[in-house]
Amino acid sequence: MREELWRASAERREKSQMMAFMKQLKARHGLEFEDYRELHDWSIKEPELFWDELWKFFEIKTSKPYDKVVDDLHKFPGAEWFPGAMLNYTENMLRERKGDEPALIFRGEDSERRVISWSELRSQVFRIAEALRAEGLKAGDTVAAYMPNLPETVIAMLAAAAAGIVWCSCATDIGPQAATDRLGQVEPKVLFTTDAYYYKGKTFDVSAKAAQLAQNMPSVKRVVYTHYAGDVDAAVAATPHALSWEAFLERGDESHFRYEQVPASHPLVVMFSSGTTGKPKCMVQSHAGLLINQLKEVVLHHDISEKDRMLYITTCSWMMWNWMLSALGAGCSLVLYDGNPSWPETAAIWKILEEEAVTCFGLSASYIHALMAEDFVPKDHADLKALRCISQTGSALSDAGFHFVYDKIKKDLHFSSIAGGTDINGCFNIGNPLNPVYSNELQGPGLGEAVFAYNDKGERVYDEQGELVCELPIPAMPLYFWNDPEGKRYHAAYFEVYPGVWRHGDYIEMHSDTGGVTYYGRSDSVLKPSGVRIGTSEIYAQVQKVDAVLDSLAIGQQYHDDQRVLLFVQMKEGRSLSPEIAKEIRTTLRKNASPRHVPAVILEVSDIPRTLNGKIVESAVTNIVNHRKVTNRDALQNPQSLDEYETLLPLLEDKGSEAERQAKLL
Repeated sequence: MREELWRASAERREKSQMMAFMKQLKARHGLEFEDYRELHDWSIKEPELFWDELWKFFEIKTSKPYDKVVDDLHKFPGAEWFPGAMLNYTENMLRERKGDEPALIFRGEDSERRVISWSELRSQVFRIAEALRAEGLKAGDTVAAYMPNLPETVIAMLAAAAAGIVWCSCATDIGPQAATDRLGQVEPKVLFTTDAYYYKGKTFDVSAKAAQLAQNMPSVKRVVYTHYAGDVDAAVAATPHALSWEAFLERGDESHFRYEQVPASHPLVVMFSSGTTGKPKCMVQSHAGLLINQLKEVVLHHDISEKDRMLYITTCSWMMWNWMLSALGAGCSLVLYDGNPSWPETAAIWKILEEEAVTCFGLSASYIHALMAEDFVPKDHADLKALRCISQTGSALSDAGFHFVYDKIKKDLHFSSIAGGTDINGCFNIGNPLNPVYSNELQGPGLGEAVFAYNDKGERVYDEQGELVCELPIPAMPLYFWNDPEGKRYHAAYFEVYPGVWRHGDYIEMHSDTGGVTYYGRSDSVLKPSGVRIGTSEIYAQVQKVDAVLDSLAIGQQYHDDQRVLLFVQMKEGRSLSPEIAKEIRTTLRKNASPRHVPAVILEVSDIPRTLNGKIVESAVTNIVNHRKVTNRDALQNPQSLDEYETLLPLLEDKGSEAERQAKLL
């Protein structure tokens, strides 16, 4: 059994919203559960009753109730959720909260602080929605955002949804071509953007990129600029069909506002995959699906209520931005941060947590590992008495990372490590306030989600690694892919391997003793030297223990009719890869993992390629070393890093002089 790191007090368990939901089930149906595992088992055995009760628990506002919960659970894909219901996502987000209480608190890298009350938020949402209607947009049309994490970004999203208009977004650190590859596919009619933004103390102009993006998308008839870090008037003047945010706001008559009532399956957002081959997939998700599933994850699994303040380090390119917004539906205030969280010092974001009394902090595994590499101790730099929950996602967190949270941040903390994906705009495995937290484990599958691990034969397995699958549909799964009328790309993405079962592409182990789940990385990145499967995260967890190494990337190369493991290491400043360090890496892997985890080759590189969301990109380097084309390099935050890997090819192909090979291949 893994080490227990935290257990909620009896009082905290009793007062949790998960317990309140269980009490509802007892009062209405006489159902009693000993623990979370029993509750979860019931939720997938009785999915229609579960989702029906969840709908009632959240008091989802509708203008017309649904005829049934789901038309046919055996249609997978293709099940229709809550047919007959008419509702609106934003109406459920902006319930009548206390008007003068803060809904959004903005903290920028430039120290700017803005507060928008619930009444102000509603007013601006209503006016922007009416301004969109005044532009001629109607339900089903699309708008896009090319924006930082600003209050205006949130307002624009909620306004679009309020009018039944479909939303999509990406952050301003993406280049115009990569943004076009995403946003252009859905042909938006309005583009929301900004004049400039701050990052690491520098100002970056957006207006030229935004103008180019608008030009790349002939469907765009209006560009709306908000002022942040640049000259908004100059940006408006230089861009055809552009208005400032204030001018656009003036076009909306709040007195005429009405929430557009749409079917439960009406498109709400389009999310984009972050792959490195071809244009990103456009995954369309619904009003009702995201509403109920994200409320489940925020309210029940993270125990968020109107008493809370949430800050998530994210951008609007990442699904966690959309996920974060759902906390508004719980009455939670959002603290929006834009910029580098460690600027001008590592303690910067932690001081904001203290100043804003943040109760739930969202971060990535890579950020935790960066803190560990720096030997930074957050609790020594900020008073974190308000903080009661940390939500972590993005990639698998090492065992040492779990211990860091409790040793260096706070002992009495619900650490909710979560994983799912853009595909469902939510989580397959997640935390809950009833179970203990064990090292190197997510607490378990989310309610209503029939998540299991399959072996190569398509059989459920426990206490061994397998493919993450979901055996039943859930409301948050994509309605369809944009421009995929026959559903061929949708089927190929999830259902080709196990017919009638969703294969997500992650490699996991489900623990029979704790009910928890350990992640081992993407299944399509699983290494198979001599036919033995190895998850890349197993290698990273050990390499991280080598002090001289900053970061690493492990891939498989087809070599002499087999696969060999290549390990690329980025060294800390002032350090370089030596035979002694290579030996330490191998010894650490052999000792703490297995001899099979030891790479055949270790090479030093100056940078590790990452997606815009900060995830290590194994697939692109795998393609390079195996002579497959890498497209859509703009989907990376550091595409230039791939050039270095291409220069190393001769050393990986028995080419070049022996002297070179011996010098480089450690």
